[in-house]
Amino acid sequence: MARQLERSRMVDRHLVPRGISDPRVLEAFRSVPREAFLPPGLEEFAYRDVALPIASGQTISQPYIVGLTVQALGLRGGERVLEIGTGSGYAAAILGHLAREVFTVERVPELAEQARERLPRLGHHNVRVLLGDGTLGWPEHAPFDAIAVAASGPDVPKALLDQLAIGGRLVIPVGDESSQELVRIVRDADDHYRRESLGDVRFVPLIGEQGWADSPRIASPKTGVTLSGSAAQKAALRSLLRDAAEPVESAEPASVDALLERIGDAKLVLLGESTHGTSEFYRMRARISRALIEKRGFDFVAVEADWPDAATIDQYVMGDPPRKRPDFTPFSRFPTWMWRNREVAEFTSFLRAHNAKEPDRRRRAGFHGLDLYSLFTSIAAVLTYLDDVDPDAARVARARYGLLTPWQRDPAAYGRAVLRGRYEEAETAVVSILKNLLERRLDYARKDGERLFDATQNARVVANAERYYRAMYYGSVASWNLRDSHMFDTLEALFSFYGPGSRGIVWEHNSHVGDALATEMSERDELNVGQLCRARFGDGAYIVGFGTDHGTVAAAHDWDEPMQLMTVRPGLPGSYERLFHESELRAFLLPLRNPRRAAVRDELLESRLERAIGVVYRPDTERASHYFRASLPRQFDEFVWFDETRAVSPLLVEGG
Repeated sequence: MARQLERSRMVDRHLVPRGISDPRVLEAFRSVPREAFLPPGLEEFAYRDVALPIASGQTISQPYIVGLTVQALGLRGGERVLEIGTGSGYAAAILGHLAREVFTVERVPELAEQARERLPRLGHHNVRVLLGDGTLGWPEHAPFDAIAVAASGPDVPKALLDQLAIGGRLVIPVGDESSQELVRIVRDADDHYRRESLGDVRFVPLIGEQGWADSPRIASPKTGVTLSGSAAQKAALRSLLRDAAEPVESAEPASVDALLERIGDAKLVLLGESTHGTSEFYRMRARISRALIEKRGFDFVAVEADWPDAATIDQYVMGDPPRKRPDFTPFSRFPTWMWRNREVAEFTSFLRAHNAKEPDRRRRAGFHGLDLYSLFTSIAAVLTYLDDVDPDAARVARARYGLLTPWQRDPAAYGRAVLRGRYEEAETAVVSILKNLLERRLDYARKDGERLFDATQNARVVANAERYYRAMYYGSVASWNLRDSHMFDTLEALFSFYGPGSRGIVWEHNSHVGDALATEMSERDELNVGQLCRARFGDGAYIVGFGTDHGTVAAAHDWDEPMQLMTVRPGLPGSYERLFHESELRAFLLPLRNPRRAAVRDELLESRLERAIGVVYRPDTERASHYFRASLPRQFDEFVWFDETRAVSPLLVEGG
């Protein structure tokens, strides 16, 4: 039942909104269990709209592309269909639901044998599998009413055109590694074919007598040089990278004046990371932030941490006297190592020493959290504030926040309760508290203006966190977008608090700061902080991404499990990580907005794999768990590379 629900959600979220409307096609996707066509360990990713690895270095296509291909065939139920590129058999099973007979050809023996066993076992008895050269089709059973090809050739193989029936439809991706389009061919007569484009795509190469002999010949459109195979292309790019990159010795403090010049008068500098537990990333962000604060007068650092936890650091770095706060240990919630580590402690010590030299408090640099997980800590902070400035309002707030109290130990479970029809009134209650704070802010400011902003932001966290935990049970897109919108709104609130002309620094994961429009996130209708900042500030937002090839990282195998020192595997073939590793540069800055060599931006524009490791790292399913497609120069204005990295040094939690 749970898997059936996941399949239906995939259809409703990823297929229908993108134009897959044929009821028979949608029903086929609701019926075929994609997890049954995946290797063990990848079942949890079955209903994400992404391509996933299978055996022999091949992939199972993303559901939307399968849906686009199948819908373009216009099947009505009585057709004989030829499929080229069986893979694991998922698309063949979809076709089997829609056509009378399906003939599918696979060139990899292991995959062909697995499909022969799997398809009839799952009830697809009208699908026949052939081990052979797919570019030659299956002439013994021609002609075919429809032909679907799941690999990209230099052009449409003549054998497939010949085997297409009059009135039949053929859908195939055509192009090389750098540019492919999905085309539909309709055969109107013996010697007349109509051709139309269905859009840009990316497939594995179609290998065979009438396809690619081994790997595509790649024409470099910017240099005009035709390169035979990937080795020559890698050599050219390696040379270009070495010319365009700005080598750095390490992440230790040193001059970053050239980077500051490129940042110019930007209002906001966003500093990423491709993992949450890498020492070099933290230390380089600290190095850049120190320069921005000391030389350019930046006003605050905002990090991917909860507001009340970061507020304790802000009080420390500002040198403020102790003030009344809820009794809690900051950064004690999983993942503790993300902010409770030696690298962050050294940076906050710098901030405190820097601020101590500045008598004007308004010119000191603050430290703030952008995230919204702190539902109950923020509730306590609001109540502590109201107890001091407005006890009557505090009593009302306690009653309203009390609706959430049953979920204090497990806020994520709140969404399940809402789905069961309980606590619908909680949203109205928590929003009303935020509204009351805003309405009375002038009165409250007279009593304790210094704490008003903190309390208001905590009330905003509670309101958005309540929505977030509900949204978790309606889909990842809704919860992701709510979270990143909250973090962007918090940035806006910080700029308002610090006043006109203020400038800020953000520390977050690449997946939050790199413009989502340049990644496959946008295909899932996901937005992020970087995208919102570019829309709001234009060139006033300068985005810096970070990456590594191999080393060690602090991470957990699963959510809420203990931290481990884990080995980061070398970057996958076809990834930016592998490309930068092969440059043989140990560490560098790579300008992308205004590069030292203009050609480097153009050559890197092609979408490639990019790695993202959060607080959870699963090396065994790395391709599915931690890689996505992106165009690096569109995603970032600058990229920082450390070929080999090591894990952060965590600090013990008090009492633990």
